[in-house]
Amino acid sequence: MFEEIERLTRALCAEHGTSGCEDDVFKVAKKELGFCKEVCENELGGVVGIFGDLSSKRRILLDAHIDQIGMIVTDIDENGFLHVTNVGGVDRRTLPGSPVAVFGTETVTGIGCTLPPHLAKGDDKIKPVAEQCIDLGLPKEEVEKLVAVGDRAALTRPLKKLMGNRITGTALDDRAGCACVIRAAQLANEQNPDCCVMVLCSTKEEVGGQGAQVSAYALEPTEAIAVDVSFAKQPDAESMLTAELGKGPMIGFSAALDRKISKKLVELAKRENIPYQLEAMGGRTGTNCDEISTTRGGVRTGLISVPQRNMHTPAEICDFEDMENIAKLIAAYITDKEAQPNA
Repeated sequence: MFEEIERLTRALCAEHGTSGCEDDVFKVAKKELGFCKEVCENELGGVVGIFGDLSSKRRILLDAHIDQIGMIVTDIDENGFLHVTNVGGVDRRTLPGSPVAVFGTETVTGIGCTLPPHLAKGDDKIKPVAEQCIDLGLPKEEVEKLVAVGDRAALTRPLKKLMGNRITGTALDDRAGCACVIRAAQLANEQNPDCCVMVLCSTKEEVGGQGAQVSAYALEPTEAIAVDVSFAKQPDAESMLTAELGKGPMIGFSAALDRKISKKLVELAKRENIPYQLEAMGGRTGTNCDEISTTRGGVRTGLISVPQRNMHTPAEICDFEDMENIAKLIAAYITDKEAQPNA
């Protein structure tokens, strides 16, 4: 039932793409957007696929960021240990004792250094990422043949199916969102929409949203929907800030978002019998919506989020049913004759 959304997710998550080094995963996005009338790549912005009526005055931008959190090598010490700092919001608790992929002249595996509890002397605080090291198991002269300052590293785990429709692994933030917008484009393209649709897998969201900002400026959309991940219920998480896995897309309401788009998404979800959940935010969303909505003279922007557990860890969890329903909701928005906010 969810074969295509799973295929897209696996293909996108299989490639490395730390912010600023997304070239490998760009190739996957370009291939998957091959059905579009135009596909182009911009290292500063991302990969864009355009379909529908390219001359239409109604220009819808669908955005999801393709970059993932990771680390950058800052030094190689005299003993061959890699010193790193984070690229995006790496959870410092996940690095000690974990396998780390280091992308140098070749991809090599290291381990996040951790002090045995026997030697910890009662200090169990986990240091910031910038104060932790990676061990490749080699002396400095050998390490320097493989890795240089400026190379990237990431905690990586292949995707694994859990029970039911759930998936866990690395980079689901926000390759899950990319899979959703590509799948939505597939569904909408089958209906020959009379508007221009631009699908953007954007860069650098984890370090400030620059990819969405420059792309929105260049593409000049009249409206936009971004897809990112948000918090799903799990132990110790505040219930008012979370949603249920498998209970549908999270439709955002915020002062930073266009209320008409948010309400239209709710209306369409009801009409199409798509389960949905609401996510309310007081101001900025912490997603690419914040950059897209203030581009040029302003862009009406909506947000749909994929519920996710264990965000910013190597074991993020999403549900394929939520993702497929996001794709269906966006496709309904694109093809609905009255969906334009000014209609």
